Amino acid sequence: MLITTSSLTFSSPVDVTSETADATKACEAISHLMQPTSIAIIGGSADFSKTSGRPVKFLRRGGFQGPAYIVNPSLPQVDGYLTVSSISELPDAPDIAFVALGARNAVSVIGELAARGTAAAIVLASGFADGDNEGKALEKALVEAAGPMRILGPNTLGVINLCDGVMLSPSDVLETPGMIAGGIGLASQSGGIMASLLSRASARGIGLSKLISTGNEADLEVSDCIEYFARDNTTSVIALYLETLRNPQRFLVAAQHAREAGKEIVCYKVGRSEAGARAATSHTGALAGSDRIFDALFAQAGVHRVSRFAELLAISGALATHKTAPGRRVGVLTTTGGAGTLIADACGASGLSLPAPGEHLREQIKQILPNADHGLSHNPIDLTLAGGRPEVMGPIISCLAMSRDFDALIVVIGSTGVAQPRLVADPLIEIATRVGVPPIFAYVSPHIPEVLQRLNRNGVPAFDAPEDCVAALSVLCIGSPAADDDQSSSTDQTPPSGYLLNEANAKDMFATFGIASPRRSVARTVEDIDLAASDLHEPLVLKLLAGELNHKSDVGGVVLGLTHSQLAQSARDMVFKITEHLPELEIEGFLLEEMHRGLEMLLGMTRDPLLGAAIVLGSGGINTELIADTVLSLVPVDLADARAMIERLKARPMLSGARGQIVADIEALASAIVRFSEFVVHFGDRLIEAEINPLVVLEKDHGVLALDGLVRLEGAVP
Repeated sequence: MLITTSSLTFSSPVDVTSETADATKACEAISHLMQPTSIAIIGGSADFSKTSGRPVKFLRRGGFQGPAYIVNPSLPQVDGYLTVSSISELPDAPDIAFVALGARNAVSVIGELAARGTAAAIVLASGFADGDNEGKALEKALVEAAGPMRILGPNTLGVINLCDGVMLSPSDVLETPGMIAGGIGLASQSGGIMASLLSRASARGIGLSKLISTGNEADLEVSDCIEYFARDNTTSVIALYLETLRNPQRFLVAAQHAREAGKEIVCYKVGRSEAGARAATSHTGALAGSDRIFDALFAQAGVHRVSRFAELLAISGALATHKTAPGRRVGVLTTTGGAGTLIADACGASGLSLPAPGEHLREQIKQILPNADHGLSHNPIDLTLAGGRPEVMGPIISCLAMSRDFDALIVVIGSTGVAQPRLVADPLIEIATRVGVPPIFAYVSPHIPEVLQRLNRNGVPAFDAPEDCVAALSVLCIGSPAADDDQSSSTDQTPPSGYLLNEANAKDMFATFGIASPRRSVARTVEDIDLAASDLHEPLVLKLLAGELNHKSDVGGVVLGLTHSQLAQSARDMVFKITEHLPELEIEGFLLEEMHRGLEMLLGMTRDPLLGAAIVLGSGGINTELIADTVLSLVPVDLADARAMIERLKARPMLSGARGQIVADIEALASAIVRFSEFVVHFGDRLIEAEINPLVVLEKDHGVLALDGLVRLEGAVP
């Protein structure tokens, strides 16, 4: 079967103009929520202990200066705000509204606000899509009632703008002392987690710019928040807490815009376990999706996915310093051996090196602390308690920072910091802010909140857990090794239903999309083999053609290295052996090919019910199941994505000639990945399964060849 190119209809490219316009409208709506000109709190209360009263209290406490109204028919004036009994009585259309009503009442109120011309509204209530079917119908009605007005929520704790003092949330976390404005913007699909992160950041002295709780995301969703933060001048790093993604393609576009704006994204995504995925689904009413494909999505988007909740703030805070380390050589300075060992262990586990200080640096330290001989030949550099005095630590830290022995420093603060917190912290702050100094981090071993806060507030990332300290530093180190991909091959799945093409037909289909295979011919019977193979060059490969036999080599359906004279007898032997074990197998003929050798790769696809199709690239041939070396990327995959996939492979050095291998045609491999992606996009949901294994990568400038192919389609074959 051959498909001509003229019969193909490729998917239409994304309407960039429309996507940009939608993103701009969403950003404008979030801007209204963050910096409103006027506010109406619908259902607000004079009792500040109630959920409906706390937004009134916090709005006043934040210092909002614009007109603010309380819409409640049973209230007198509240805390100086004008109180009216209905939306129709408002003197002007409010710029934004905070709706503190139950789900049913919220729907009708949203319609009234939209009619008045309100730009955006926050809907606090739960009981929508996070509930039962009736709740899902209510959420649909809510969106319809809003019309052009934008909605944040429902089931949200609102927004917090620390830069401008706009507090549109009922969360008691706003009672937390020490909240400071900084450069980290946070979008969280959980209101409780938003509050948790704000309290944790305040306790550590980490500044946040603006916080958004997206809730059920009936309208505005996390990708819109990324677009907003990408354009927000007060935000330099974007932190995300995710339970799901409703539109992966929009997420990829938004993440690209953030990268173009020079802003890193750090994400903590729940759902690594089955229990976590179930909990996330019940919380927001959305599918959790395959965690493995989320890993691929984040890698494709250039997002730092953290594996521990504590790392979300730790890594975001480190990136907010806008420093990088030119390498992975870390100098650790400590006065307590145990704490230094904790840091050293974490560095080793993260692929950071701890070289010993050079002779010149050791001599400099001995001039400051003459009795420091014992701890200077190792890293961590252990000064013991004698070196813990501020007048000693400051000059030694300065020597380490100005030396060329290390790319970054971790200073361990011990018990001296308990008695003299400022004297320990201030020299470190002064040195870390000098021009040209590499990143300097602090691990505060005892529990000294004052030191943590003081250091973080002044631009020195400080941590009370060694793992968090090293994880954050690792992100700043150029050339840090990528995390291992703990992934299995797409071929490890039970074959699904559908129509399985034989290998010859599958290769014809791939050829239509520009993926070549060796010169080949098909013989319908043993008697046709000699004539069919007459134009092929030895050595030859003989394969049995049978649509439902997708692992031919396992049952003797492939013979390599044959001459023309051996073909016919080999075919007879093959049929005899296979039909002995598989008497019901319908044999369609024989595939005859010229034999080629090269580096064998796997190129396939997998499909997730939420995130859609993804391309799988990995080590191929017999290595597929022996070596867990696969990477994934959501379709469509462009050339940049394809090259990035190749770079993430464990086997990447082999493609460049490592261990005596050929220097492979990497660009041809990248091109084949893109064309395979086009093939997957073209057939869409009809494509159940597709794989080229092996895809042999030939010597540089000689291309790639599909040595085997599998395609399973739903419905009639085109």
